[in-house]
Amino acid sequence: MPLDQFRCTGLRNLAPIDITPSDHINLITGANGSGKTSVLEGLHILGMARSFRTHQLKHAIHHEADGLTVFGRLAGTVPVPLGVRRQRSGDGVELRVAGERVDRIATLAEKLPMQVINPDAFRLIEGAPASRREFLDWGVFHVNSEFFDLWRATRRALKHRNALLRHDRMDRQAIAVWSAELARWGQRLDQMRQEYIQAFRPVFERILAELVDLPGLQLRYYRGWDKARPLDDVLSQGIDTDRQMGFTQQGPQRADLRLRVGKYPAAQVLSRGQQKLVVSAMKLAQGHWLEEATGRQCIYLIDDLAAELDETHRQAFCGLLEQMTCQIFLTGIDRHLLDDVWRGPTDMAHFHISDGRLTAA
Repeated sequence: MPLDQFRCTGLRNLAPIDITPSDHINLITGANGSGKTSVLEGLHILGMARSFRTHQLKHAIHHEADGLTVFGRLAGTVPVPLGVRRQRSGDGVELRVAGERVDRIATLAEKLPMQVINPDAFRLIEGAPASRREFLDWGVFHVNSEFFDLWRATRRALKHRNALLRHDRMDRQAIAVWSAELARWGQRLDQMRQEYIQAFRPVFERILAELVDLPGLQLRYYRGWDKARPLDDVLSQGIDTDRQMGFTQQGPQRADLRLRVGKYPAAQVLSRGQQKLVVSAMKLAQGHWLEEATGRQCIYLIDDLAAELDETHRQAFCGLLEQMTCQIFLTGIDRHLLDDVWRGPTDMAHFHISDGRLTAA
């Protein structure tokens, strides 16, 4: 469901925001430093209760404000209000869904699936496995209701096993218990990830082909341990080495998605523009598969769409956005770069931002 209201106060350099967005494409233009990315940040906070620009949400609060508040309403037969509040003093974040206070960020994220395409998205190709693992688990979380509890159980077992590995005197009986738990939950987690990638890969390949021709590009899943051995054997046989290192070296916490062109890692072969198209195809494919699998839609936050792309690829990218029925917020410095890239009449709202003030254009 799209947002039919969005309000925000106390965020960075932004004046209070109160807009009624389009349920399809929302274009936000303005000069560098005017606050475009901050608007997307506010939307991200609404869906994830965290910023994509800082690890500590209190650092996103305007220096003269006591706190920040973001509010949105999901359209529908029964509209659903969502809210996130973070005070400067204190450590907690207050979350509300449908007027009720909730404790789990997962509850908020489930209501408002969200994908971000910004410069940080290049980490899917260039960055550490953690970024790709987060991307993968986003997809599994939103299509499999059992994933979150399973993911938490796996993390709990890993945490306890690692704590025992770091003790001066290792309790082998206790570590055997947590190794068994990690193997039990980890193998089920791996199965969910494998099933998701098998369904996701053809969607990704189809969308990528509409954006760019990259023969030889392959997306592969690595589960984090020897594919020929069960996890309980790997953990049992690696116990002494794990003890020396002080942590569990193999398991689902090491899972990765590997992008290669022929024999080489994609990061070594692809240009910056090609990387952006690959990352965008991955993100768009997740939204497509979410809708195919569940009937639900995600919201896209796209920062500086025109950067790194020539006119041909901007047209291809925007053509895909037009075909999607989900809600999209995208930013750009020059509107004229995005005026001639749409293939037909498009339901679009245009907002302009200057000195932190967002107004309908």
